[in-house]
Amino acid sequence: MATARIALNRPGGIRFEALPPLSLYVHIPWCVRKCPYCDFNSHERGGILPEEDYCAALIADLEGALPDMWGRRVYSVFFGGGTPSLFSARSIDALISAFRARLQLSSDAEITLEANPGTFEAEKFHDFRAAGVNRLSIGVQSFNDARLAALGRIHSSDEARRAIEDALGCFGQVNIDLMYALPGQSPEGAHADIAEAARLGTPHVSAYQLSIEPNTVFHSKPPKLPAHDVAAQMQEAVEATLSGAGYRQYETSAFARPGAQCRHNLNYWQFGDYLGIGAGAHGKLSFPDRIERHARAKQPREYMSLAARGASITERRGLSAKELPFEFMLNALRLVEGFPAELFRARTGLELSAAEAPLAAAEARGLIERGLHSIRPTLRGQRFLNDLLELFLPG
Repeated sequence: MATARIALNRPGGIRFEALPPLSLYVHIPWCVRKCPYCDFNSHERGGILPEEDYCAALIADLEGALPDMWGRRVYSVFFGGGTPSLFSARSIDALISAFRARLQLSSDAEITLEANPGTFEAEKFHDFRAAGVNRLSIGVQSFNDARLAALGRIHSSDEARRAIEDALGCFGQVNIDLMYALPGQSPEGAHADIAEAARLGTPHVSAYQLSIEPNTVFHSKPPKLPAHDVAAQMQEAVEATLSGAGYRQYETSAFARPGAQCRHNLNYWQFGDYLGIGAGAHGKLSFPDRIERHARAKQPREYMSLAARGASITERRGLSAKELPFEFMLNALRLVEGFPAELFRARTGLELSAAEAPLAAAEARGLIERGLHSIRPTLRGQRFLNDLLELFLPG
């Protein structure tokens, strides 16, 4: 069913011609061990996971959200965590079947599952593929055992290589996550990691600089990290190595070979809509007269209890017209090629003139380039993305 076209003028100046593409994010919050750098809503597994109860809660949560999504097609599904691959393929199969029964899920929907490279998860890859998962995202982080130990990872470099080979054998699309500027890492070590990723042939690589976030072990007990200028050298080496291996950087931390871009993440960066279900999940949904952000209860037990009663949403907040330019640019300016100028109005319901002052300031400082029909960050804007985005913060 085609998305209904809308042409509404509201007192706040919002005008939509069509609602954005819609994705589904599913949060599975458990992991074997909480990594010291991780600030996600993840919880160490203690005993047997409550798979059946949690899956029932996810389905109840989705059913409660259906009135906000009537008539809209869903183009991608992403199982994130935590470590979703801790769940059985049977549970993932049941969830995907439930989604297809309740949603207008596109026949070619991208369905991604995050996985760890450990032997136990890798043994289930073929079963996940049979369940309907068609894209796997593997949290490798490094191919160096000493760096993995420093990050608190529980897999080895050999397990990572075997997991990638197994995944490439049964999934059309595979992404691996790598980090650089790690404790004790040299520029040569960072280059070796990224070169190994290219050698193994994964079509998509996400490469992130390690950052120290609040409420993590690394924040309370900071490790010694490479100096800022050394980390910058590592970033340049990552980009050059992947470019030389046939990857194209299309987002701040994302590199893909032709046809391998992550459609689900692209929808985020293009300020599309997404329903988030699961403990601590966040979502953004557009309506004819407003854009809302939603948040679910964070603690798994509380979430399961509330979802069963149809009350999983603990925060529902409308975005004001004043906030929308920053909200849009926070995502779209991560794209290396930028965005078509008309996308701003299509996604925010506002005319581009609403962001003219910060756009002019960014252009004057050499942080963006504006063409007749497009806006993109310059290389300087990519390197100083936070400075660029601060210009759009509402006063």
